[in-house]
Amino acid sequence: QVQLVESGGGLVQAGGSLRLSCAASGRTFSSYAMGWFRQAPGKEREFVAGISWSAGTTYYLDSVKGRFTISSDNAKNTVYLQMNSLKPEDTAVYYCAARSVAVVSRNPYTYDYWGQGTQVTVSS
Repeated sequence: QVQLVESGGGLVQAGGSLRLSCAASGRTFSSYAMGWFRQAPGKEREFVAGISWSAGTTYYLDSVKGRFTISSDNAKNTVYLQMNSLKPEDTAVYYCAARSVAVVSRNPYTYDYWGQGTQVTVSS
């Protein structure tokens, strides 16, 4: 059974940083793609960043390029999202997701497994 467990959310002032972690278990993830999504109140879930576990190819939402970095530690089966220069508009619940295809997708409906989410709040 696949489990994704996020951690690292919290409250931070604008301009600050947070690092989210997503610990994956229950599978060999070398043929998977991983994504970080976020959902703010009243808004749809949106793609933030993604990484192909085997190729290491990364993709980002335009508004987070240059501020957020997605990375993976294959030995620990963990994916990270380093978030710098945070803005109030980054406030949302952040979710980790996995799809059993090695190609990243921006469509949340193409992901097979989801974590429980972690709250990120950026104050102005």
